[in-house]
Amino acid sequence: QVQLVESGGGLVQPGGSLRVSCAASGFTFSNNYMSWARQAPGKGLEWVAAISSGAKFTHYASSVKGRFTISRDNAKNTLYLQMNNLKAEDTALYYCGRGYNPLVSRVDDGSWGQGTQVTVSS
Repeated sequence: QVQLVESGGGLVQPGGSLRVSCAASGFTFSNNYMSWARQAPGKGLEWVAAISSGAKFTHYASSVKGRFTISRDNAKNTLYLQMNNLKAEDTALYYCGRGYNPLVSRVDDGSWGQGTQVTVSS
């Protein structure tokens, strides 16, 4: 079955950088669009970024455009999110998922991982 395991979260100061990763298995990673989404405490799910199967196309939410970069390594079945110039409002649980849906509202449909916590605080 689809398995997505996020890692690399942690505590970082405002203005700092962090890279989170997602190891994929159970499906043909190289044939799928992949996405990142996040959920801040007390808020709804927010789609963050997506990347096409061959990495030719990338898409970003306006809240992270210019600061975050999504990438992938199809040889390693791994998805990445490089986050620069982090702000307190970026604090959230970050999920990786299969597919591309900017209107995604839930992560419990079997297409998403369990998440990795990113906390931006001084």
